[in-house]
Amino acid sequence: MIRTILGVIFTALFLILTLPVFAVQALLRKIWPHLGERSSFAIVQTAFRILQLPLGVHCDFIGLENIPRDEPVLFIGNHRSYLDVILVYPKLPPITGFVAKHDFEKVPILPLWMRRLYCEFLVKDDLKQNLQSILNAIDHVKTDKVSMFIYPEGGRSTCEDERDLLPFHEGSFKIATKSNCPIVPVAVCGTRERWETQFPKMRPGHVIIEFGKPIRTAEMSREELKGIGAKTRDIVLEMVVRNHDLL
Repeated sequence: MIRTILGVIFTALFLILTLPVFAVQALLRKIWPHLGERSSFAIVQTAFRILQLPLGVHCDFIGLENIPRDEPVLFIGNHRSYLDVILVYPKLPPITGFVAKHDFEKVPILPLWMRRLYCEFLVKDDLKQNLQSILNAIDHVKTDKVSMFIYPEGGRSTCEDERDLLPFHEGSFKIATKSNCPIVPVAVCGTRERWETQFPKMRPGHVIIEFGKPIRTAEMSREELKGIGAKTRDIVLEMVVRNHDLL
């Protein structure tokens, strides 16, 4: 329980104490937009690295060399825990935004940082709003040259066996198919067992996160792009099954 308390305290302090930094960042972005964005990204990455310390999670990363560093991409991953973002974000290239549930908009101050880092929000059963969020994400990739990360299962999976992936929503993949950016599959193993299964206690342990080889959508025909969600799900599932046995 103490690990969870420390994590909550650190998060609250970060959000409160960085309000002046947020204001300085706004000025910095006006003068040097590129530097301002990268420094904002670095601040949040550093905060997540520090937040990992009291959690007691040992994380192994596989396939970091598969992440393109010279072009924006769409990261597609399975979603098991709130820890997924905390653990993976420090390894992502600048700048990367998330497509997240609108619930995060209710957390004080947090949405300010999220919007600054190109995050978009999805609202349950609001097709119009969600379509606009996807269109915004496409524009971030095409115009702003920002990578995006989305969990196409539509939420955190609560299946007991992490090898039981939920279906991937094909609409999530329009971010890649409409911008012609590569898709990088991401498989996370072990995060739900660290927290959600005995919430609110945090259980120390081992987590494996693997980045698969990029799927070059620009090189695929219209026929090959059909069912790209199911094809990507198969790749993520293969990595999950393989790494599940290593935990």
